[in-house]
Amino acid sequence: MLNLVLFGPPGCGKGTQSAKLIEKYKLIHLSTGDILRSEIAEGTALGLEAKKLMDKGVLVPDEVVIGMISTKLDANKNANGFIFDGFPRTQAQATALDNLLKEKNTSITGMIALDVEYEELVRRILHRGEDSGRADDQDTSIIGKRIEEYNKKTAPLVEYYKSQNKFHLVKGNGTIEQIFQKLCDVIDNF
Repeated sequence: MLNLVLFGPPGCGKGTQSAKLIEKYKLIHLSTGDILRSEIAEGTALGLEAKKLMDKGVLVPDEVVIGMISTKLDANKNANGFIFDGFPRTQAQATALDNLLKEKNTSITGMIALDVEYEELVRRILHRGEDSGRADDQDTSIIGKRIEEYNKKTAPLVEYYKSQNKFHLVKGNGTIEQIFQKLCDVIDNF
């Protein structure tokens, strides 16, 4: 089973590349945001618990998110694998995910980080903002804060996956197809 954690700062191309990887390797996309919305819409026990917390403006605890991921893994037992999107974001979450996957007799195959220079990230996000209309994609100070926040929070995860020999850095420059080929070259060597 191919289980990938795809990382990178805002504007690095994660969304574009995830879609291509999902199609090529027939993976299931596990976005914690999508899972939360789905569980809430379905009115599951975990979804109701999450909604109560979100309505109060409280972050959903890791245990609830892990429970939701567990449900999705169980619902897709015959999958070729998964791409984890938006999770893990902390070392505690990475450890909890590893423990969950171990219970299911699988593990993270690799963590791939897309590396793009700061100026290029800003350029891409501003360009995206022209189409998206999102205010946070049109303000360079907000963009800078988002990138800085990503860099602060993910640094420990890089070390976590490096210690397991699962960290792979891919330069996120070039065309969409060139970047995709770089990702495939890493994945095909797992």
